[in-house]
Amino acid sequence: MFFTTESVETLSSSLCMRQPANISTTLLTLFLFVLSLAGCQAKPARYDLRGKVLLKNQDANEITVDHEDIPGFMSAMAMPYKVKGAGSLDVEPGDKITATVVVSGNGREYWLEQVRVIDSSDRKAAQALARPNALVPGSPVPDVPLTNQDGRTIRFKDFTGKALLINFIYTRCPLPEFCPRLSNQFSTIRENLAKTPAVRDKAHLLSISIDPKNDTAAMLRKYGLSYLDNDPTHFSQWEFAFTSPSNLRNLADSFGLEYFEDNEQIVHSINIVLVAPEGTVSQYWGQNATAAQLEAALRESVMTSQP
Repeated sequence: MFFTTESVETLSSSLCMRQPANISTTLLTLFLFVLSLAGCQAKPARYDLRGKVLLKNQDANEITVDHEDIPGFMSAMAMPYKVKGAGSLDVEPGDKITATVVVSGNGREYWLEQVRVIDSSDRKAAQALARPNALVPGSPVPDVPLTNQDGRTIRFKDFTGKALLINFIYTRCPLPEFCPRLSNQFSTIRENLAKTPAVRDKAHLLSISIDPKNDTAAMLRKYGLSYLDNDPTHFSQWEFAFTSPSNLRNLADSFGLEYFEDNEQIVHSINIVLVAPEGTVSQYWGQNATAAQLEAALRESVMTSQP
């Protein structure tokens, strides 16, 4: 097996994902890429995992694990894994577990099997961090002040009369299936809305940072431009904003978002919220939402609100 200049450039481009990734994630992606090239490896590769469950997504059959080094596979980090096998989701946040990481023979998929709880003593502490129930549809959203990528203060009331689609990201997020995926979805939606001005002018996209300590207005502007073809005029359709830690917690409680710092990363759930033109919660989505679903709901909200 060898790499040509073209193949290395292609791999480098795909790894960038339009934003930086940390070394661990890049090495994992490279590892899976090399496995996919090695078509002779028909049998799945298996590795032992030991770590602590941080989040559990029952609907997606997924847990986020803060794990130790996995020799021959990847360094210690927190990341989400799909789980397979009977009883695999009989775990809760706070549990210390062992499991087997399985990488498919073609290297395109990986998941956990044989998940076993070895210590459940931290469950209560983890449950204490759980966020209250989110606002039910029809409830008014909290009108907290936000600072956008231009350093300007904005509030949810500023978007009254428009359907507002919100996601929560942070610019240092290293996991392709989390923040980069959310931002790529919003990028696709913005581009599609631009083709129908009547809908575009009645809709708005807003990405709120869960890392106000690091995501300054300047950082969010730089991050946003990377998804907006480096054209600042597109901020009129899609803004990026941060707020104070206390206001962020208020929003998290209101929208059912879970997040906390762990090993210099922010572990978080995926929460996407549609706010109706009158300023009330309309709909929620999680990990499995597609750009097409989000765009369709946003368009419907615009059309049903028009006189």
